[in-house]
Amino acid sequence: MKDAPASIDKLVWIMSKLRDPKQGCPWDLKQNFQSIVPHTLEEAYEVAEAIETNDYQELEQELGDLLFQIVFYARLGQEQNRFDFSDVVSAICEKLMRRHPHIFAEESFANEAEVLVNWENEKAKERLAKNQQRSVLDDIPKALPALSQAAKIQKRCAHVGFDWDNIIDVLAKVKEEVNEVEVELNAATVNQKLVNEEIGDLLFAVVNLARHAKQDPEKLLRQASRKFTKRFQYIEQHHFQQNLDIKQSSIEYLESLWLKAKAQ
Repeated sequence: MKDAPASIDKLVWIMSKLRDPKQGCPWDLKQNFQSIVPHTLEEAYEVAEAIETNDYQELEQELGDLLFQIVFYARLGQEQNRFDFSDVVSAICEKLMRRHPHIFAEESFANEAEVLVNWENEKAKERLAKNQQRSVLDDIPKALPALSQAAKIQKRCAHVGFDWDNIIDVLAKVKEEVNEVEVELNAATVNQKLVNEEIGDLLFAVVNLARHAKQDPEKLLRQASRKFTKRFQYIEQHHFQQNLDIKQSSIEYLESLWLKAKAQ
């Protein structure tokens, strides 16, 4: 297997060697399901970063890193007699075929919207069968990033009809939340708890705006952060080249440099 061509079987074999109780890697042997979760999240974000920056050479590497995380979990499951890699593959194959009856069965849908409705209905059946849950929100992971969690909550509620009719109404809600933040900030006695609550409501409304625009709020905020970083680094570079201390520059001067960076 050592000299075999690259394949999923070879990757599974490599993982088995890394976890060998006698000759395995000390770091890999110390890991458990909980300890590698942060690494899995990091690898997933690195995949997203490579895609969003169109770095497909890096994407090839990052996808491999992410795949290794799955093989790692499967190995841990195998060692605990819970499941192995073939069980993981079998489960996803069964799920995908069941959720696509218009491809693998005799059902037909008129358009993409009906396909998505069926997909959500199938997921709802799975949740009910697994947990006998009473709420469509019961199994949304608490560890999701806050923006993604908010979007998922809104999507689940929309599937059962609790949603705004159009994006203009959503925008009006955003403006309403902005006004409520302003009211609390301008109160005679500022109540920080109420300010925090209204800012949270505003963030939730903005996530809803992104969802109605059919955009991922996490992706939009990452893009905005990259844009801000690039412009601020332009300001830093200017100060470095001119041998200036950025802390000594006036806000007016910094703003003028910001506008130059924005123009570029």
